[in-house]
Amino acid sequence: MPLTSRQRLAIALIFITPALWAINYLVARRAPGVIEPNLLAMLRWMGAGAIYAGLSWRELRGHRAHIVADWRRYLVLGALGMWICGAWVYIGGRTTTAVNIALIYALSPIFIVLASAWWLRERFVRLQAVGIALAFAGVLHVILQGRWAALSEVQFVPGDGWILAAALSWTAYALLLKRWPSPLSTSARLAVISACGVLVLLPFAAWEVANSTHAPLTLEGLGLVAASALFPGYAAYWGYAVIQQELGAARASVIQYLGPLYAAGLGWLVLGEAVHLHHAVGLVLVLGGVYLVTQASRRRDGPADALPARAARAD
Repeated sequence: MPLTSRQRLAIALIFITPALWAINYLVARRAPGVIEPNLLAMLRWMGAGAIYAGLSWRELRGHRAHIVADWRRYLVLGALGMWICGAWVYIGGRTTTAVNIALIYALSPIFIVLASAWWLRERFVRLQAVGIALAFAGVLHVILQGRWAALSEVQFVPGDGWILAAALSWTAYALLLKRWPSPLSTSARLAVISACGVLVLLPFAAWEVANSTHAPLTLEGLGLVAASALFPGYAAYWGYAVIQQELGAARASVIQYLGPLYAAGLGWLVLGEAVHLHHAVGLVLVLGGVYLVTQASRRRDGPADALPARAARAD
């Protein structure tokens, strides 16, 4: 059966969408000294949220009662997904590299599998355990810069810890999205979560502005806000929705695993970050581990993806 134009677009977006998300890693590396992390995250989600709200304002108006009744849940999701997974990534970007951010974030689906087995009582198989161990070894290999023999001498970069915390927060965010159903569409739900995230970020951003040693918002800072809001904040989520609708959730999930490749390429091209052998080895281990986890999920559940459809991405 010949492919429709919509299906061809979805196939193309498999390769485009990870690049849109990788832009956020570049923003995280460029932002230090230009714009404060909480302010950047707040303005990013204010912009992206405005786009989501503009596309779904009738639906939002019709579900006012539901939004008011469930405001606490949306506030928790906003704190996890927009504050910790937003501002903390920018804080981590001060000391770690774009490649490290992407590699550590590639653990998110594995964290979700572990937490689902423990909290949601989903079945856990041996192949998943092997995949998780392999991917974890890959992340450690990157953080340790391949110096396993001199483990005691290696100093961890503080940014790696911030990114790891953000990846764990994304795990909680993804699981709660699955556990807390909503009558809202994807755009409407993201509009509400973005608004709640902005509320959580507001006092932190205000503190940063009051204590900043440089102009809180410059032309370059506005450019970073616009880039993070339009590309990883809105366009990447739109592309993911098209892929999922046309090709299914299982195929859509592969786009996250292309993130480290794009981050390494963009980090080298735009920021001049060096790509070392330990990055390549870590990437192979992470991708191999995630492949085993997803293969185990597909064997167990059939064509349906074992991970929540919205849980495939963090930033």
